[in-house]
Parts: sequence; structure tokens; C-alpha cells
Amino acid sequence: MNTNMAIGIALLLCGAAGYLLGSINWAIILTKLYQRKDIRTEGSGNAGMTNVLRSVGNLPAILTFLGDFLKCVAAVLLSQLIMYWAVLLASDAAPTGELLDVAKFLAGVACVVGHIFPAYYGFRGGKGIVAAAAMIALTDWRVFLLVIATFGILFLWKKIISLASVTCAALYPVYTFLLVFFADFSRGFCTVGQLIFTTGIAAFIGGLVLFKHRSNIGRLLRGEEKPIIRAKEKK
Repeated sequence: MNTNMAIGIALLLCGAAGYLLGSINWAIILTKLYQRKDIRTEGSGNAGMTNVLRSVGNLPAILTFLGDFLKCVAAVLLSQLIMYWAVLLASDAAPTGELLDVAKFLAGVACVVGHIFPAYYGFRGGKGIVAAAAMIALTDWRVFLLVIATFGILFLWKKIISLASVTCAALYPVYTFLLVFFADFSRGFCTVGQLIFTTGIAAFIGGLVLFKHRSNIGRLLRGEEKPIIRAKEKK
């Protein structure tokens, strides 16, 4: 097998592994364990951490967050192993950093897509916030710090998770372009192709998250979106 074929197969495996891991929806699993219900029939109907917090409770929500974050970590780490060994076995040389980055981004994106459209649950999943946050953290920690700071400020101010989420989704490609352009590209640390690639990935993920939050955006514009309320507070 030549190196190019090995790389192609490795990329397919990275994408498939990311999607299948992303399709494991912890909101659905934990709600069934705790209440024997489908989270998609409770509260907002979304299979994500926020609805678990509102409809089920604190501990299941925390476990949902950890599960959704760690599945993306697993997908990205697995992508690095797949690409490393595929190239090494085909060429007796380690893959370049750029190739490992492509595998990392591919697995992360596939994991987010799997979370939103899970194969195991009729393609009805969550809105991708936690999985996307994990992907950002693993692909560029600098952008992650900007995104998480934005989320924290907005959430502490308004207590509305959807407002913080859609704002971060909209700003993710902006932060990515500005940071990579000024910190990397302008100093010769990356190519224009890498700048376009990373910004394009950020725009895709940001756009996908915004699309899944379109009903929330409508409520925000009408002033109808409510602050976060935990299950115990509702009782």
C-alpha cells in the first residue's frame, strides 16, 4: 500500500470513528438510567446537557457534560493514533504535524456531527455545544480560551445558556480567523491554505450550531427565552 492510499484510508477511519463516538448520546443514556424516560420527550425536547439539567437534575447533567466532552477527546486521540500508525506502516516515517492536524479536525467535526445526528438514535441528537467546545479545546486552545471567556461572561450576565451558546458559535470563526491570521499567518507560522482550512472548519461548526439553535434564536429575538432553571428549582 502506498502512502497516499494509507492516508486516505486513515482519514476515512478518523471520520468514521469520530462520527460513531459522537453518536453516543449521554443525555439520552443517562435520562433513561435515572428516570426511564427519553429526554427528547421532556422539557425542550433537546438531547443535551441543558435539558438534562432542567428536566432530570444536577448530577445527570454533570455526567452528560463529561460524557459528551470526553467522547470528543477520545475521537481526537484515536485519530492521532490511526494517522500515525497508518503513515508509519506505509512509509516507515512519522506523519507531518499538518497531517495530524487534519486528522484531528476531521475527527472533531465528525464527532460534533454525530452528536447532532446520531446514528444510534434516529439521527435526533443534541445541539452540539459541549462536543464543539471539546473540539475547539483540542484543536486550538487559544481560540478555546476566547470562546469560553465569552460564554462565561454572557452566562454570568444573563443566565441564558442559549444566548451564550449562539454568540460563541457566531464568534468562533471570527476568533479563529483573527487569531490564526495575526498570531500565525502574519508571522510565517502557517500557510494561507491552513488559514483557510481552520477558518472554514470553524465557520462550518459555528453555522451548524446556529442552525440547531434556530428556535432558540427566535425566542431570544422575541424576548421569550428563559434563564436556566434546574430540576430541583422547578419543583
